[in-house]
Amino acid sequence: MQRGQRQSLGPMTRIIDKQQVSVMARRKIRLLVVFGPNAGREAVGEGSVLQVGTQPENTLVLEDDAVSRIHVEIASTAEGILVRDMASTNGTWLLESGVRITQAHVPSSTVLQIGRSQVQVEALDQEVAEVLSPETSFELLTGQSPVMRALFSTLQKVAPTDETVLITGETGTGKELCAQSLVSASRRAHNPFVIVDCGGIPHTLLESELFGHVRGAFTGADSDYVGAFERANGGTVFLDEIGELPLTLQTRLLRAVETRSVRRVGSPKPVALDIRILAATNRCLEEEVNHGGFRADLYYRLSVIQVRIPPLRERSEDIELLAREILGEIEARGVKLDEATLQQLRSYRWPGNVRELRNHLKRMSLGGLAAELAPGGPPAGDGGPPAGPAALPEQEELLSYREAKDVAMLRFEHEYLSRLIRRAGGNISQAARLARTDRAHLSRLLSKHNLSPGRQ
Repeated sequence: MQRGQRQSLGPMTRIIDKQQVSVMARRKIRLLVVFGPNAGREAVGEGSVLQVGTQPENTLVLEDDAVSRIHVEIASTAEGILVRDMASTNGTWLLESGVRITQAHVPSSTVLQIGRSQVQVEALDQEVAEVLSPETSFELLTGQSPVMRALFSTLQKVAPTDETVLITGETGTGKELCAQSLVSASRRAHNPFVIVDCGGIPHTLLESELFGHVRGAFTGADSDYVGAFERANGGTVFLDEIGELPLTLQTRLLRAVETRSVRRVGSPKPVALDIRILAATNRCLEEEVNHGGFRADLYYRLSVIQVRIPPLRERSEDIELLAREILGEIEARGVKLDEATLQQLRSYRWPGNVRELRNHLKRMSLGGLAAELAPGGPPAGDGGPPAGPAALPEQEELLSYREAKDVAMLRFEHEYLSRLIRRAGGNISQAARLARTDRAHLSRLLSKHNLSPGRQ
């Protein structure tokens, strides 16, 4: 394959089992260690994402003490081979130029410096064909874009099983809807479905909420309490925002996931369970593993099947379909989706994703209360985070607590990041130091809000 050639061939029609189906074809990626402790070792990835690091579950395992546990991810995309550093300790570098990269598309045969090792990334002539669903929806999820139809195809295969699924995606992409859709299409559809918001429950109460407690287990435990896992027996437990779970509880959760049993706080007796476990997060758990904020063994137990819901900016062809569906749900008869309006919706980045689109359309339905969308940025007139509770615009008081909080958080993020980049003089490394966060995470936040050193 020539350098610079596209690695993903996009949607096409194939004959499979005598049936004509749409597929997304992509090249297989080979990783070859050309220098370092494991020189000569190679791995060819069948999946869409390959991981390199010291953990034995990686696609390519390196015995190199300068390499992080999950050091880098490599994926075949329509734009080429995507290399994404997972906030590793020593970084990922292009050997030829000596440039450190956070996330970049590279041509085939590029050599990466990873710790003390050098790894060549090559796109092979062999293809992997991912079947696209012919449907434009899966239960509660909607989309006609190839990435969503590929997701639907995966969900259709996974839903009837009892496999543990980790759902990833940015805030507002529909992770909870994805979990509900998996349950609706499963054999457990009519059994208990228990949701635990790991980020919304105080850590001091979370252990009891998950596992329950017996009377007298601690001060205030006046009676037995059945935890979420037991309440979900026979059905499904959904651990939302699993990345917020404190380390002190991760060991107990790991045991529950491994053994499908729990012990109530204060009780020595385990309770065996018949449950399916789904989890979701908007955090990058691979980065959390590298930083010691999330157990590697728990990460791999939860991500038996990992599905990623793409952000809205990656599937602009779904905007009109989603907008019309949302307007029908909220019975907004006075909103016209003419071409000018649709173009404005498509050109906006939607950092809050489908939830932000829904809120924007709700405000439009209230008689033109929605702010004008500035391409790539926040709605015009949003001058930063609210100064306090009274600063929340009147129309947004009609939103749910969670929706209103997300709106405020998006404004805060955009204003904070804009000021941060200006203060750092456009230097992302300096900005990361000022914000006391890692460079990779900051770069992804800047991309989410379409901010760069030259655009604040």
